[in-house]
Amino acid sequence: MTEQKIQKKRIKQLEEEGYYVIKLTVTNKNGIPDLIAIPKDSNVLFVECKTKGGRVSELQKYRHKELKDYAETEIYRGE
Repeated sequence: MTEQKIQKKRIKQLEEEGYYVIKLTVTNKNGIPDLIAIPKDSNVLFVECKTKGGRVSELQKYRHKELKDYAETEIYRGE
């Protein structure tokens, strides 16, 4: 399964759970996760989508660590 298909699946799951989901394509910071999932009454979840064997880069690890001061983060792995 490609990362695009994994993202589409995860977006659908999150929207079914009531999140407002934003897929980021261009940001001002390299390594920012692929999706922002914002629930009603608002806590933010940053999502990085990877294939089952996909690698999280050092920059992505750094960004997740940085974002944990502000929000929840997850690495979501597809099939």
